[in-house]
Amino acid sequence: MCQRAMIAIALACKPRLLIADEPTTGLDVTTQKAIVDLLVALAAERGTATVLITHDLALASERCSRLAVMQGGRVVEIAETVEILRQPREPYTRSLIAATPRADEDTTTRTGGAPAAVAPQPLLAVESLCRDYRLRTAGGMAARAWGQISRTGNVREIDILRAVDNVTFDLSPGESVGLVGESGSGKSTLAALIVRLIDPTAGRIRFRGEDVGAIPARHSARAAFRRARHTAFDAIAEPIRRLGPLARARPLAGVVHELAEMVGLAAALLSRLPHQLSGGEKARVGIARAIALRPSLLVLDEPTASLDVRVQAVILDLLAKLRDEFAMTYFFVSHDLAVVRRVCERVLVMRSGQIVESGMTEKVLTAPDHPYTKELVAAIPRAAHRELVQNASAR
Repeated sequence: MCQRAMIAIALACKPRLLIADEPTTGLDVTTQKAIVDLLVALAAERGTATVLITHDLALASERCSRLAVMQGGRVVEIAETVEILRQPREPYTRSLIAATPRADEDTTTRTGGAPAAVAPQPLLAVESLCRDYRLRTAGGMAARAWGQISRTGNVREIDILRAVDNVTFDLSPGESVGLVGESGSGKSTLAALIVRLIDPTAGRIRFRGEDVGAIPARHSARAAFRRARHTAFDAIAEPIRRLGPLARARPLAGVVHELAEMVGLAAALLSRLPHQLSGGEKARVGIARAIALRPSLLVLDEPTASLDVRVQAVILDLLAKLRDEFAMTYFFVSHDLAVVRRVCERVLVMRSGQIVESGMTEKVLTAPDHPYTKELVAAIPRAAHRELVQNASAR
């Protein structure tokens, strides 16, 4: 809805030229398709020329007649879209094409490729999990309009938005499981429930057999030091200072520098504040902080969103390496199906708070059973896939 409002503002004065800078970043594939279809239709209707700025090469390839590739402040290559995809001249262009995740990628070559062996006891067990929010509206209209659940307290109807609706699944040690779905489907709410940032309305969350869902979120959050302006060093060191024995066993600075080196973050960047770091550098800080206490389960909510494809590829490779090195289990929340296919052995598809389909990633994303999953897969930009595959295999 925010994107539609921005498009309306941009087109209000009937411009001859429209510059769309990352108009679909952070959107799920079905919403992305709807937004881009709308943008293209309105531009064609009004005779508006459009410059689409994006790190999504598949999207640009599907929607643009010409491509310009920029590196270091210079346009290093510009030509017809088909020509660039088939015969990229510049090494940088070739590296972008090679780094672009593909929805038709063979997942058997994934790092850590084979599915994890089923353990006698799951690392994480989510049982009939629900999370409700009370809507501040009158007459029950909001709940009915959103197609969500209205419960009756007594005679008068109470508006309830059920963000997570009776979700049940297990994660085995060492496994990577993806969670996909459109914006507003409940993915981030489910992730927040698992890491105990918010309390469930009903259901259980068992970690190593312990009912961690019974621990109030306010107690879990109390240990977090919420000062806004952490340096990269502070951000990585915080969980060690508050929760870990590593700081007592070894000098804290040495542990932080070791973690930074592990994730490929230069030591010179540790003194910088968040606004002084690039997107890829921030992602590395977040990963270093998350693995500081050697967790057995890591919940990643859109860890590569807004990163360009080359940085995204590096971060995904890093996550795969760390997973293998420390035998971690990943719960990977994303709207990018190609990324999920690259990282995860299993996938859960979420819609309106419910898991509507689950299974091995290859099966779900190539031969989905549920109509909604079919809709998600069909919305992936596909125009560039054949050329992307040909160029990647040629190298």
